[in-house]
Amino acid sequence: MIAFLGTGLLGSGFIKALLQKGEKVQVWNRTFEKAKELEADGAVAFAAAADAVKGVQRIHLCVSDDAVVDSVLQQAEAGMEKGAIIIDHSTTSKNGAVERTRNWAAKGFTYVHAPVFMGPSNALDSSGFMLISESRELTEKLRPWLEPMTGKLLDFGVEAGGDGDAGSGGAGDVTGKAAGIKLIGNLFLISLTGAFSDMLVIGKEMGIGGEEIAKLFQDFNPGAGAPGRLKRIMARDYDNPSWELQMARKDARLMMEEAEKGGKSLLVIPPMAAEMDKFLEKGLAHKDWSVIVSDKF
Repeated sequence: MIAFLGTGLLGSGFIKALLQKGEKVQVWNRTFEKAKELEADGAVAFAAAADAVKGVQRIHLCVSDDAVVDSVLQQAEAGMEKGAIIIDHSTTSKNGAVERTRNWAAKGFTYVHAPVFMGPSNALDSSGFMLISESRELTEKLRPWLEPMTGKLLDFGVEAGGDGDAGSGGAGDVTGKAAGIKLIGNLFLISLTGAFSDMLVIGKEMGIGGEEIAKLFQDFNPGAGAPGRLKRIMARDYDNPSWELQMARKDARLMMEEAEKGGKSLLVIPPMAAEMDKFLEKGLAHKDWSVIVSDKF
């Protein structure tokens, strides 16, 4: 028997997939009607979170943020079986995940943060990516549960110089890393959406439609070069430019000019251009343009 708290779009996908795999699932949602709808798929809905977790050792959770996670678990606590494992798929802060791991351990429960890069359809067909950053022992214990829920389980629980033990407080304390990686990944997705918006804006002004832009990416795949670009940025090699700062700034000017013709503004390019100007004023025109992030990390 499994309990699942939170039956939103993502939670519902997970629940339906678990039911299709033959699992028995008890569900709860703050809006009871949403949980009740899943009874048509074979779930058993409860109006109280404490009732939904009774008699189960495996509790999944998928809600919005730290405050809601804490509130839901507080409501469920009275019905929890001692030693139950709480698996939280919510996107939360790193500190929140660390604190919950320690606080629930002190109460005799195992809290695991396992956020995902998955949409509702991924949850339903068990594709996409799930993250975990726990001790090797705990990760291997949970792997038979988590791997069937996702396309790939990404393990960040072991790092150089540490044993990966959750909650140790030392070099090996990687509890919360999954939460951090999730936020970093979402930052990239938000930035990518902003970049696509800028592309569509200037494309429209130049008479280039979205379908033509999409055609570009059939062959031009900048994502494939992302790992190399990240390594170059971290290497801080500004004296061997692949794209000089002055040339990047010129292109940014052209982009903004195209947008301005239609009275439009861009999301990503203007603040980047402003950073370029700061470094051009320092006489770094012939450096690699990535020098603009040299003082950021």
